[in-house]
Amino acid sequence: MLDRWIRADFGRYKYLGFFAMLNVTFMLVANFVSPRLVTLGGVSVSVSVYYFPMIYLIADILTEVYGYGQARKIMWLSLFCKIVAACVVWLALLIPPSPMFANEAAFQTILSSGFRTAVASILAFFVGDVGTSYALAKLKVWSNGRHMWMRFIASTGIGQALNTVVFYGIAFVGIVPLHALALGMLVAWAAKVVWEIVALPLTYVVVRRLKKAEGVDHFDRHTNFNPFVTKT
Repeated sequence: MLDRWIRADFGRYKYLGFFAMLNVTFMLVANFVSPRLVTLGGVSVSVSVYYFPMIYLIADILTEVYGYGQARKIMWLSLFCKIVAACVVWLALLIPPSPMFANEAAFQTILSSGFRTAVASILAFFVGDVGTSYALAKLKVWSNGRHMWMRFIASTGIGQALNTVVFYGIAFVGIVPLHALALGMLVAWAAKVVWEIVALPLTYVVVRRLKKAEGVDHFDRHTNFNPFVTKT
C-alpha cells in the first residue's frame, strides 16, 4: 500500500516527496537529540523546542495545500521510519561491544535515553500531528479558505499542546522534578507557538507558491478524518 502511494502521489506532485523527506529527517533527528535539556528563559526545556516546530509547520503546509489525507500519509511514513530507527538503535545496544571500544558507557547512556525519547516522540507526534492537521482542515472549510494566519496559529496551538504534554510526560517524568516539568512544558508550548507566528510571513510565501506550482488548493469537505486509514 505504501509503495503504491509513493509511486502515485509522489509522481503526481512536484514537491510532495521533498516535504516528506524533510519531515522524516526532523523526525529521525528528534530520536537522538531531544533528551538534551537546554535553558530557555531560565527554564529547562528539550532542545527540540528550537527545531521541532518545523514538523508542525510542514504539517500545516501539507494540509493547507494537499489536504488532510496527504498529510496523514506522510505522518504514517514518518512514523514508520522513526520506528525502524528506534528498533535499529535498540538492537545496536544489545550487541556486545568490542574490547577496543572505550566509550561504551557514554554510548549506552546517550542511546538508551534516545530509545525512551523515541517512544515518547512517536506517541507525541501521532497525537500532535493528527490534532494539528484535523484542526487546520476543519478551520479551512469553516472559514472558506480565509484567515490563514488565524488557522495556522490555532491549529499549531492545539497540536503543540497535545505533543508537549505527551512528550514531556513520557520522556522526562522521573528525571525532572514535577514543578520544573510543568513549567518546562508551558514554556516549550509557548515557544513553539511563537515560532509559528514568527514564521508566518515565510509560510505565506511557501504556501502561495506551492499552490500555484502544484495547481492544487484542497478543501477537506468530504474527507474521512480517521487517522488509521490511508485513503484520501
